[in-house]
Amino acid sequence: MASPKASKLQFVNMQVITWLCIGMLLLVRGSSLEIDFKKLPATSGLLFPQDSETREVRSLDGIWQMVKGSSSGLTNKENQENLFEKGLSQSGRHLIPMAVPASYNDITVSRSLRDHVGPVWYERSFFVPSSWDRRLRTWLRFGSVHYRAEVWINGQHVVRHSSGGLPFEAEVGGVVNFGAENRLTVMCDNRLDNLTVPQGELHEDGGDTSKRTRQEYGFDFFNYAGIHRSVFLYSTPLVFISDVSVSTEYTSRKVGIIKYRLWMAGKSTTKWRRNYYFRVQLRDQQGEVVAQQVIRHPFKGRLRVHHARAWWPYLMDLEPGYLYRLKVELFEGDSEIEETSDDDRLDVYRMSVGIRSLKWDNSSLLLNGKPLYLRGFGRHEDSEIRGRGHDNPLMLRDFNLLRWIGANAYRTSHYPYSEESMQFADEQGIMVLDECSAVDLEGFHAGLLHNHMSTMEQLIHRDRNHPSVIAWSLANEPSCTLKSAEYFKSLVKYTRNLDHGRPLTAALATPSDEASKCKLAGLLDILGFNRYNGWYLTSGSLDRITGPVETEATMWRNLTKKLVIMMEYGADSIDSYRSLPSLMGSPDFQRQLYSQHFQAFDKLRENSWFIGEFVWNFADFQTAQSYTRIGGNRKGIFTRNRQPKEVAYVLRRRYFGLAHKLNQARMPADLEEYIVGESKPSKQADHESGEDIEMY
Repeated sequence: MASPKASKLQFVNMQVITWLCIGMLLLVRGSSLEIDFKKLPATSGLLFPQDSETREVRSLDGIWQMVKGSSSGLTNKENQENLFEKGLSQSGRHLIPMAVPASYNDITVSRSLRDHVGPVWYERSFFVPSSWDRRLRTWLRFGSVHYRAEVWINGQHVVRHSSGGLPFEAEVGGVVNFGAENRLTVMCDNRLDNLTVPQGELHEDGGDTSKRTRQEYGFDFFNYAGIHRSVFLYSTPLVFISDVSVSTEYTSRKVGIIKYRLWMAGKSTTKWRRNYYFRVQLRDQQGEVVAQQVIRHPFKGRLRVHHARAWWPYLMDLEPGYLYRLKVELFEGDSEIEETSDDDRLDVYRMSVGIRSLKWDNSSLLLNGKPLYLRGFGRHEDSEIRGRGHDNPLMLRDFNLLRWIGANAYRTSHYPYSEESMQFADEQGIMVLDECSAVDLEGFHAGLLHNHMSTMEQLIHRDRNHPSVIAWSLANEPSCTLKSAEYFKSLVKYTRNLDHGRPLTAALATPSDEASKCKLAGLLDILGFNRYNGWYLTSGSLDRITGPVETEATMWRNLTKKLVIMMEYGADSIDSYRSLPSLMGSPDFQRQLYSQHFQAFDKLRENSWFIGEFVWNFADFQTAQSYTRIGGNRKGIFTRNRQPKEVAYVLRRRYFGLAHKLNQARMPADLEEYIVGESKPSKQADHESGEDIEMY
């Protein structure tokens, strides 16, 4: 959900300047945006760290030391102070104990830290086992740092990364001290400009005592910053499995087909790789081997599983989220499968695989041959104290609530969610519309296109193996008029080349009377639209919801001939505020607004091209301070600490009712509470007000 948009910005990092200069040179030569950035540096590796017979993982999560950066202004000068050379303890600065993973904003009681714009510095010490020296490769991996990160070990620079929400890593065996203490320093910079994804705008204001940098942005959620996800130190063999890619099919005869491709690293020549081979085994949940294969270079193959168990979403099968376990082993030599010994293997990596088929056309979205109707949420990774930091108890609570309410899907609005949550979505059978961090795009520069493409490539590379991911979302509420035509044409073409197996979508907020001017809509496979009838539009008018929702969905369908889903609708509510008759902000109004939308959705469901309804939002969340956002955005079905509002019980009845009607799912025993007798409630008019007692 967006508020007024940000525009130009002055802060531009050197990486973006480099790409922008390249783009300008190409444009001078007559190339288009599509040609300029057709190919980007390839993303590879980044397998999620795991212990195995050949690998060891150590967590660096915990309490680090942090220093707030001293520089102010619109450019990054902090590195000139060389805080990484001698360590933060020698800097003379105030050291702040800081939890990792977490956003730093809400941990302390400092207003200046909560609202800080610019760099902060993290540091901790760690040991690397002596046994890793020379026998193994040593890697340092970050799940996410928002937004820009630079990393040093013992004062030596090892890696930099831009784009919060996505992992990055570096091989650090050449800079660490084995069997001795090491110092890890991380600079984290939350500044956003007109070329970052997402975009922002910086201003320099004069305060009471000194100048300060003020960040503005168009998106309607707080710009939490910090080391948001786990930090791992892990080892691999010298020659190791560097990447795994899988895709699956599920046939009408219950045959599962797994196509896979494997990569190895440690030597550079193709001739050298021919001395190595892989053994690939697939096991079911009872541990039985159901398929296996030995392959040599070029390390591609397929497994066939007869009588396969398909991966199904929640409430479409009695055992949703069924996962097989894929075991990949790397060997050296000329042995065949009957001669292969575990003692000879160099590396082992395991991953979960869900077997399913996903197909779509302009009239339906099919999973394993059955039509999908998505019922779920837009969400945020947001909670009190932790901010956007990953937290396992919170993640489990959220998935328990998704299942309690009968949802089968959500969108990762408006950035990539944690790898742990993606893995858990696979296990729970919850479908995911996987969205990159491109929210409220405008000012379509060549440098922005590069960063957007890079973000999509990193996202798809990270999440391509998840059966729960059923679509890639390119953006939320972008400006998509004439000036963006070449931009989105290039972006869509580039993204389709990365993954053909999933449809592309985006959440559009283009006004209905300007829909024909939108240059992105016709390029998508699934047209998502956000509209707040009864809230931002025709505020307070409950009788002006059902018709406009039907009309707009049909308009988008007629305009694009694509599948349509309502990505966002909703209203704020505060439980303590009651009103009869209802007023905006009350639970009563929120409940009635939902009821009006339900009527529109049920009429639209008569058309196979209307494939779902997503509430905004799953839970209340923090925003930047404003007089319209006292205490943040209150559109949640659940409170920020994950307790149900009144409307949650209404939505639960609808979602389970849809699951029962469409997929014959069992209804929960506690869905209806005893009120009176066994007679069915009748629709009666209140004689005093003339209003219906029963709602739709």
